[in-house]
Amino acid sequence: MRSSRIHSLLFVSFLASAATLAFSPASAQTPYDGLWQVTVVTKTGSCDAQTTASVNVADGKISGGPVSGTVGSGGLVRVSINGAYANGQLSGNSGSGKWNGASAGVACSGRWEASRQ
Repeated sequence: MRSSRIHSLLFVSFLASAATLAFSPASAQTPYDGLWQVTVVTKTGSCDAQTTASVNVADGKISGGPVSGTVGSGGLVRVSINGAYANGQLSGNSGSGKWNGASAGVACSGRWEASRQ
């Protein structure tokens, strides 16, 4: 009798676990996952006046060339690009923020804008 109860409990536990896995998302996607086009504009310093690049956001992680960073579930952006740093906010299919860094030892700063592709 006791063996039968243990078997039943194990079976019910297995079914509950299987149901949980079946209805769980395959990955921890964020609302901002996808391909983004980013335009970086220099306001002060001798860095390139304007640069446009594409980056990918997957599970809240930013990648693309020398870019690495994160996008929080609320859209808060934090990025590192070859010694430069950027932060800002995404909302829906667009976003913007500020950045700062250096070129040949001279400080640069500016703004960035992004749009989902």
